[in-house]
Amino acid sequence: MTESTEHPLSGLWKPTHLHALYYGSDSVQKHLLSCLPSSSSKVFIITGSSLASKTPLIKHVEALLGAKHHAGTFSKIGQHAPVAHLDEAADAVQKDEAVDTLISVGGGSPIDSAKVISYRHYERSGNFLHHISIPTTLSAAECTFGAGYTNEEGAKVGLAHPECAPHAIIYDATFAKETPQRLWLSTAIRALDHAVELLYHPTATEVPTKQLCLTAIASLFTYLPKSKNDPQNEDYITRLQLASFSSLYPLGTNVNVGLGLSHTLGYALGSPYGIPHGITSCLTLARVVNLKSSDPEAAEQLARVLPFIGRSRSGDNKKDAVEVADAIEKLVKDLGLDSRLRDYGVGEDQILKIARLATKTDGGQLYDDVVSLIRSKL
Repeated sequence: MTESTEHPLSGLWKPTHLHALYYGSDSVQKHLLSCLPSSSSKVFIITGSSLASKTPLIKHVEALLGAKHHAGTFSKIGQHAPVAHLDEAADAVQKDEAVDTLISVGGGSPIDSAKVISYRHYERSGNFLHHISIPTTLSAAECTFGAGYTNEEGAKVGLAHPECAPHAIIYDATFAKETPQRLWLSTAIRALDHAVELLYHPTATEVPTKQLCLTAIASLFTYLPKSKNDPQNEDYITRLQLASFSSLYPLGTNVNVGLGLSHTLGYALGSPYGIPHGITSCLTLARVVNLKSSDPEAAEQLARVLPFIGRSRSGDNKKDAVEVADAIEKLVKDLGLDSRLRDYGVGEDQILKIARLATKTDGGQLYDDVVSLIRSKL
């Protein structure tokens, strides 16, 4: 993979195969059928039980598809996409050879599950399935070709293939209005996590990646407090959806390492302890940015954030990066998302295990820093 450099300015951006991005209220009603690959397409919907049983959204999508296109719905995908649910969903899809399209509706778990199901279809048939994503959170799983799920041992494992990326994304504010506020706001911090960690990612390009990430950060800081105070405002919802897209889609396919330490900690905390990834970002991002302030190259990138959140740069990159960390911590608290690991049953006895899982080491400076970070969030 080609790494991007700041001095000299160089890099390579390779986009996913995304064909269409629709956004705005009632976009599903207006555009879903136009996203199908053919007039005879058969579709399987992948979603979670809450959306299927507690909202009218899935019935609405099924009605739009009608008998002509709707082949079935799998609505058992749980948090962190347990592999048992994936196995069951993949088997259900495989039973109908006419199915050529998946529609994922929901957050990261159903979206990632659809990617894995498409990959399994490829393993069996040699063909990937067309994937249309209708996100209802801000975690931005729809923006990548990678997928995560939970194996039988409770650990998060990953799969990545360029053909697994969704072909179409539909951001519909009327769908997102059904999302519980805490989930909505916390997954927005996940999007902030993407945008911030991409600023110092080794393959992230200046254009479009870093510049779009900076605008995403600006929008998240601007519209999250407004959305908290007026959660049904569809303009705020749509602007946050676009910020979520800008936080991660620009990474593209030129990538061979994870996003960064905050994400790595999120995986170590998420599946093993049942902590939603939006909350893991609330726990880790500000503290990781504080750590990264000691890295001159990372601090140089982090300092760029300040003008985008209404603050002035001092000329001291380390000092400015610390100010970014403080601003993130304040935003999390202002949104009512400040959390402690003990709230999820994580105690002192788990610290070293988490640090080993996140750093893949048993010692050294990074390991010690991570131990201190985890302990500070108990």
